[in-house]
Amino acid sequence: MTRIAAVRGALPPHRYPQAEITDTFAALCLPTGADRRVLDRVHASARVDTRHLALPLDHYAKLADFGAANDVWLEVAVDLAAEATESALGAAGFGARDVDLILFTTVTGLAVPSVDARLIGRLGLREDVKRLPVFGLGCVAGAAGIARLHDYLRDRPDQVAVLVSVELCSLTLQRDDASMANVVASALFGDGAAAVVVCGDDRRGAGAEPGRGHRDEPGRGPRVIAARSRMYPDSERVMGWDVGGSGFRIVLGADVPEMARTHLGGDVRDFLADHGLTTTDVTAWVCHPGGPRVLEAVAETLDLPAGTLDATWRSLAATGNLSSTSVLHVLRDTIAARPEPGTPGLMIAMGPGFCSELVLVEW
Repeated sequence: MTRIAAVRGALPPHRYPQAEITDTFAALCLPTGADRRVLDRVHASARVDTRHLALPLDHYAKLADFGAANDVWLEVAVDLAAEATESALGAAGFGARDVDLILFTTVTGLAVPSVDARLIGRLGLREDVKRLPVFGLGCVAGAAGIARLHDYLRDRPDQVAVLVSVELCSLTLQRDDASMANVVASALFGDGAAAVVVCGDDRRGAGAEPGRGHRDEPGRGPRVIAARSRMYPDSERVMGWDVGGSGFRIVLGADVPEMARTHLGGDVRDFLADHGLTTTDVTAWVCHPGGPRVLEAVAETLDLPAGTLDATWRSLAATGNLSSTSVLHVLRDTIAARPEPGTPGLMIAMGPGFCSELVLVEW
């Protein structure tokens, strides 16, 4: 098995209440003189109180094109990635040169060399560190990234791997686009980053006290037991990007909650059953905050008691949907709440494909 040694997040300093963001994005997205009642209603129902943005609000109107937005993305992404990674490594008791593999994921910007490459000199990572930049998984990538690091580390118990996620969703907002997909995106998505340090059972950070077990180490994360990926048929247009001259134009079908109702319950129950568990055995659920209707569908299809997804609802209210980064923030907050040691937990995320990723952990 592998274990999650630390999870840390990083957010841009520009934080605004939802109402202020609504006014600015309405001016950007809607034609002059257009009726904004639908946009106001969507923003008000998103259950988002505040969001952090890559730029001050008054700078978004100045972004001339996709190139300008991507330049900002790269600058901010490297800074947030470095901040989150340094913090996570420090919390885990590891140094930069302990890292054997770094997996970087995003779906909101492009860079060659990729952000992980730019972190090597900045953080002092080894020149022989293995790198795996991943683009395109979207919201599912936080859970999928942990699953792939678990796959890598199972045969390398003496190694350390880091997952870094940066999503600057606000920079993909399409100007003069009053489509429902763009309106929903303008209401829901925020900006942020996270880093997760995962290691084999044979590795311990320098800060770990000899002789102490994992379960007694304050702030230490759970063991990863297993993971399962699912791709759902004929669902390519449920979620994703249409890429054009203006950048990333969101594809967001109204059937995302129904996809969760149709597929997720059976997948989760089958996965847990393969490990001798049921949903009632899970003591903490780490769910991606896909939006109010999606969270309601998840709770309904899994028959979860009231309050089960409170950590996810709080994350949605505080920062919005951060795509791949969000489930990692929920994981960080769940670890801090210290679920009962030795009990199972489950990470859940869904994303473009349409697909889901499940990660079974032991607290």
